[in-house]
Amino acid sequence: MVRDTERRKADHIRISLNQNVQARNITTGFEDIDFIHHALPEIDREKIDLTTRVFGHKFAAPLLVGAITGGTQMATRINATIAEAVEQLGLGMGVGSQRAALEDKKMEETFAIARKKAPKAFLIANIGGVQLKNGYGVQEVRKVIDMIGADAVAIHLNALQETAQPEGQTNFSNVLQKIREVTKEIDKPVIVKETGAGIAYEEARKLEAAGVKGIDISGAGGTSFAAVEYYRAKERENNTQRRLGDVFWDWGIPTAVSIVETAQATYVPIIGSGGIRSGVDVAKSLALGASLASFSQPILRSAVRGVKETVRTLSLLTDELRCVMFLVGAGAVQTLRKTPIVIRGKTSEWLRARGFEVESYAQRGRS
Repeated sequence: MVRDTERRKADHIRISLNQNVQARNITTGFEDIDFIHHALPEIDREKIDLTTRVFGHKFAAPLLVGAITGGTQMATRINATIAEAVEQLGLGMGVGSQRAALEDKKMEETFAIARKKAPKAFLIANIGGVQLKNGYGVQEVRKVIDMIGADAVAIHLNALQETAQPEGQTNFSNVLQKIREVTKEIDKPVIVKETGAGIAYEEARKLEAAGVKGIDISGAGGTSFAAVEYYRAKERENNTQRRLGDVFWDWGIPTAVSIVETAQATYVPIIGSGGIRSGVDVAKSLALGASLASFSQPILRSAVRGVKETVRTLSLLTDELRCVMFLVGAGAVQTLRKTPIVIRGKTSEWLRARGFEVESYAQRGRS
């Protein structure tokens, strides 16, 4: 079991780096979101305030590096690199599922290295919701928090991945109750995160009622874990699971839609993630209702090339966000969240079909 988990984590990194595991026929929906250009921004670009406070922590910019890896020796270097970068830039990061370290104490260092390299950065521990259902509980949640000195813990929901995974666990009954038990006992913010298929209005309301303090929507349109599992099954000549990975490659709620649905359903901070590839995407996430935006795939590709490249990538994304804020006349992150946007195309059609009113987004800021 321990060796299987480590091998699986290594597979995920290798396949994500070497195969095309991005969505094929579904998009994030960000192409349907347009800002209103301000010809007279009336602000100094160099004085724009990118800082924000979320989960009681001050971020230099509203950016997180999403949960990427851990549980395999290759992950130690990746997590160390990312941690150094976010520490330098005043950002935050999440580690991958810490299940491997719960199974094998030798794997703890692959996660703990993050705090060693980032003593002040915001760190998010990670445990699977389905594992809470199948043997883990509050004690294990405390262990993963202590393992990295985490500021928060993410409970990840990955029903799609487990469905496509050859060794997947698919008994998700009573997972919500397990989440509720954790939120009552843990004194750190509990964040529930999807893994590439999005969060709908209905689930967001249930999660808020269960006591979660944040929701990472991780929508469709970026990396597909069904695709990752497709390649794993193909390598093992498991034709049944390979077909499932292929059929469900594009399953999920587009990222832009999921942010709106969750923002309409709850008052907890939202992390926008899933196919975010530029500072413009970050800005759109914030304008739709997110408090932070998170990247995984672009940073993984930078991290394997070192700290300098990771810092460069994150700095470029930050600068792109600053440019958007300048062009819409938003001098601070909170102002950006209130700036008018136009929602068009399939994203508008989806939201209208679900009963959401979209015109109000374009009317914001008008007297």
